[in-house]
Amino acid sequence: MIDPDNETTTSLPEPIVEPAVVQASRPQAPKRGGSLRWSWLLWLVVLGAAGYFFWQLQAVEQGHDLAAHDEQAAAQKLRDQVDALQRDSAAARHDGEGLRARLDDAAKVNESLRGQLLGLSERARLAEDAIANLADKRLSGHDSLLLNEAELLLVLGGERFRLFHDPAPALAAYRLADAALVETNNAAFSTIRQSINAEITALGTMPALSSGAIEEQLGQLRSRLAQLPVATGAVQQEAEPASRWAQVFGQFVRVSRDDETRAMLSRSDPLLARALVDASLRDAQAALLLRDTTLFRRALVAARAQLSQAFDVRSNDVRAALVELDALGKPELSPPAPEVLGAALKELRNLRATQALQPDLPRAPAPAAAAPATTGDKT
Repeated sequence: MIDPDNETTTSLPEPIVEPAVVQASRPQAPKRGGSLRWSWLLWLVVLGAAGYFFWQLQAVEQGHDLAAHDEQAAAQKLRDQVDALQRDSAAARHDGEGLRARLDDAAKVNESLRGQLLGLSERARLAEDAIANLADKRLSGHDSLLLNEAELLLVLGGERFRLFHDPAPALAAYRLADAALVETNNAAFSTIRQSINAEITALGTMPALSSGAIEEQLGQLRSRLAQLPVATGAVQQEAEPASRWAQVFGQFVRVSRDDETRAMLSRSDPLLARALVDASLRDAQAALLLRDTTLFRRALVAARAQLSQAFDVRSNDVRAALVELDALGKPELSPPAPEVLGAALKELRNLRATQALQPDLPRAPAPAAAAPATTGDKT
């Protein structure tokens, strides 16, 4: 028999062979070859049917096992999904609690910020009131002294420029006035500093004239007069008058111009010629101190005429002195004053007069700060 599980074949029992003696006494049976063959075939059919049945049974059992295994896998998968959903639900619950806690913290922070903002608004209002009180105060003695100093410096700077037309001392005075206004405690005078800076800029753009160098050149010319050669030759006699009346009255009266007389005298007397040139150069120095361009140039023209008439123009020293005199007469000693000069002084005096007329009025009480809102709105 074939076992489908073990796949082994069981051997059939072999027929018992009787001894030859017995077979001889028995009658001979018919041949059983055909029946044995049919029995083997029957056995094979039975074994095949049994194997097929067993195979079907195993297949059914395997099918049940696979179905059970699939059901178990599906159940395990469902359990895993349920566990994952539970974990996700727990994580979502935890995140929700965290968000709720953060919202509560944000609400508390917003509430504290609102309180701080109200406090800062109150402080800003108090600071504005304090600044307004300081601005409304009358000028103290310290500020009055500084303002007097600034006004004096502005006056000195303006008058120095009008008298001598020298921007450098005026700039120094204006800078000192600006430094005095910086130390004042009243903010109302800050606008005057802008006017002072505008005047300082206008004075700084003016061309600077070195009066010391010009005066030194004039002094050197005066010191070189003793070395300049005087013109040689006799004085030319005037022609005799042609008319008879001129011949008669010319013996008693003679009319001549002052410059011609000086030229004649200077040519006849070298000391007088040098003294006349020196006097003209002294007049030029005095005009330079006054910054009078007209007088300065007039004195230089007179000195040049005296040099050309009484001294030898063929000498190199005389020609160099003439060229130097021509160069000294070119610059402008008194440039026009800037248009903004004096505006800061006028503004300072007007502001001081305005503040002196202001009465000390009591200030109105400041309005109370608005109460914070009590609604439950969260920012």
